[in-house]
Amino acid sequence: MDWTQALDGYCERVGPEYWSEPVNALTNLAFLVAALVMWRRVTDPLGRLLCILLGMIGIGSYLFHTHAQIWSALADVGPIVGFILVYVYAANLHFWNMSRFWSGIGVLLFFPYVMGAAYLFNALPFFHISAGYWPVALLIGGYGFALRHRAKRTAGGLALGAAILALSLFLRSIDEMVCAQLPVGTHFLWHILNGIMLGWMIEVHRRHIAENRASA
Repeated sequence: MDWTQALDGYCERVGPEYWSEPVNALTNLAFLVAALVMWRRVTDPLGRLLCILLGMIGIGSYLFHTHAQIWSALADVGPIVGFILVYVYAANLHFWNMSRFWSGIGVLLFFPYVMGAAYLFNALPFFHISAGYWPVALLIGGYGFALRHRAKRTAGGLALGAAILALSLFLRSIDEMVCAQLPVGTHFLWHILNGIMLGWMIEVHRRHIAENRASA
């Protein structure tokens, strides 16, 4: 495999140059800002780890939208996967009060879930463009729905997170469809909204822990 093979999957990129995607590159600041804001708000270890991963998402995505090669694509995707897995574990542990063992089993079950769901989304018109991400929005919404009686405020927070992610995915998916009308594309809005959404997801987790401590 050629790790330096050039990739071009976004409306804004018109060549292999480092600054061929300036807007897509610079809007990754949204992830760094969200990570710094939430770092000052969280105190629990998992919350801190999520903040670190959120910052790494911004750095990895910046590398991808400047270098646009296979190695930088992995640097982009890796922290995203890490954030999702840690959040699933944290949600199982704190939202559902599972043991650490069963919270970990829940993380392992995420893999067959996302592969099956992505396969289904890939078969749908339009949804196939972001088939690997739509299962995450569905999972967040599913957790929110399942928690509606057990933890109403947390459920509402998760529902909002799923809605923001769905809007973000829509904007990610139409990027190359609007090139003629909007040469910069819409992928940069995916960055901004995802920075907000991931920061909010950390805040939902933080609030849930704080409420449980207050009622203990």
